[in-house]
Amino acid sequence: MALCELLGLVVLGFCVLVLAVDPQRAYGASRGPFGQSNVVMAPPRVGICASSVITHGYKCEEHEVKTQDGYILNVNRIPEGLVGGFGAKRQPVLLQHGVLVDGMTWLLNPPDQNLPFILADKGFDVWIANSRGTRFSRRHTSLDPTQPGFWNWSWDELVTYDLPAVFDFVYSKTGQKINYVGHSLGTLTALASFSERRQIDKIKSAALLSPIAFLSHMNTALGVLAAKSFVGEITTLFGLAEFNPTEEPVSVFIRSLCSNPGVDCYDLLTALTGKNCCLNASTINLFLKNEPQSTSTKNMVHLAQTVRDGILAKYNYGRADYNLMHYGEASPPIYNLSNIPNDLPIFISYGGQDALSDVRDVGLLLDHFKFHRGDKLNVQFIKEYAHADFIMGVNAKDIVYNQVLAFFKRQV
Repeated sequence: MALCELLGLVVLGFCVLVLAVDPQRAYGASRGPFGQSNVVMAPPRVGICASSVITHGYKCEEHEVKTQDGYILNVNRIPEGLVGGFGAKRQPVLLQHGVLVDGMTWLLNPPDQNLPFILADKGFDVWIANSRGTRFSRRHTSLDPTQPGFWNWSWDELVTYDLPAVFDFVYSKTGQKINYVGHSLGTLTALASFSERRQIDKIKSAALLSPIAFLSHMNTALGVLAAKSFVGEITTLFGLAEFNPTEEPVSVFIRSLCSNPGVDCYDLLTALTGKNCCLNASTINLFLKNEPQSTSTKNMVHLAQTVRDGILAKYNYGRADYNLMHYGEASPPIYNLSNIPNDLPIFISYGGQDALSDVRDVGLLLDHFKFHRGDKLNVQFIKEYAHADFIMGVNAKDIVYNQVLAFFKRQV
């Protein structure tokens, strides 16, 4: 989410903050205490439904979704709001979080300010995804998290396996096309997926909050240094397949970044995301009790490649012969965003203070939509917003979520 959802490198900064404040372990965590790693072959007993939804009076369902490559993903459903009367055919909405966080990040504000509850109360059938490797999705049909093979993936696999599996599951349960909401990495995977015409037959519309596709103008000292470190040296530096911000090897690495001249780790959130205008201290404290989550080191490297290369491409194996083996060509294939159907309804909301989803990079993204049908592309610019405001902002309901609702309601 906010602090962390900021894309691979951004996450780094968040991790330093987490380590600095020594937060409590995540609710329902499927990992052991700091410095340990548990084999997890059964789902956590206390999930998002029990801890954060049912307690507020909403109905909630826990589902398991299996991907084609064997990962078992946890998906939460809020089928209706506190007040009924909307009929049986509620439109489904799927919420996708960013990197190093999970679906809990949509539920950290007071109930009347949380997007899932707002959508449910307005008549939508709400589904919350949890990506592979996060605490509620640390299972596989034949692997466990202690094995390097469990972590042999990047966001390419989220595009190829996770999103299709969840879309297919929600579609099979509802029989309706799906409205989508993504934040940060959740926008990157969606854009890449749509560019390959995946989910097109099952998606109704997409709302992309603080969208990430290009990161060429991300210019915070810590973020740039982290991106450089993640390309090439990170795997030899750690020797780890799992990137767990709560464990010692990663924390040591992050502290080493903070010791570099010109890197100020005192106010990490501002340094990495830009100056967020509208955060509540109690929400941040709750966030720190629940995050960060693990991801794969390979995923972090892939995100860093996106920063370094300035293009949206599949994972680069670093050698022409390796790329030839995986892709049949010496360079990784590009995700061509111009292939996204020009009649797909898209809502984009971005902020003027966002250091990750920089306005210039969003401009590059919007260039790929220059031939999109004008009535199908809706763009919102919020001058005072930075990356975390879209999820944790105290006024996000009035400024962003009401616009998302209106956008969804216009899709018939």
